[in-house]
Amino acid sequence: MTGPGSRLQPRVVITYGTFDLLHVGHVHMLRRLRDLGTRLVVGISTDEFNATKGKTSLVPYADRAIIVGALGAVDEVFPETCWEQKRYDVIRYGAAVFGIGDDWAGHFDHLSDLCRVVYLPRTPDISSTMIRGSIDPADLLPRPRVP
Repeated sequence: MTGPGSRLQPRVVITYGTFDLLHVGHVHMLRRLRDLGTRLVVGISTDEFNATKGKTSLVPYADRAIIVGALGAVDEVFPETCWEQKRYDVIRYGAAVFGIGDDWAGHFDHLSDLCRVVYLPRTPDISSTMIRGSIDPADLLPRPRVP
């Protein structure tokens, strides 16, 4: 129902990622996902969850959450602590769309009973893995944290 005083329900899109070494591919993906709805919520993999996946991030979870949350396309961030939480999060946020990169194609089809599942093409020639591989670890020096 529309008319004076009525409000349209937001169309929530949900996605997940580590978002270590944020790059233009991340930004493109988040913008495309935001265009699928009116609100984008992003689960950021915690350092502890990444450890269970055999991954290590150069940027700690708290900083990654601040960085991703500061992007204009993103309305809210929350911690991703395990694989199983996705179904709960889709329900909790009332997500109409679950979106993720096409490198995960087919992995989350089991959520299609709750929402539309989309796999978007990744930006060619860029990834955190590629960036990490081009960094000399000797160049990584501890830096003071700025609040």
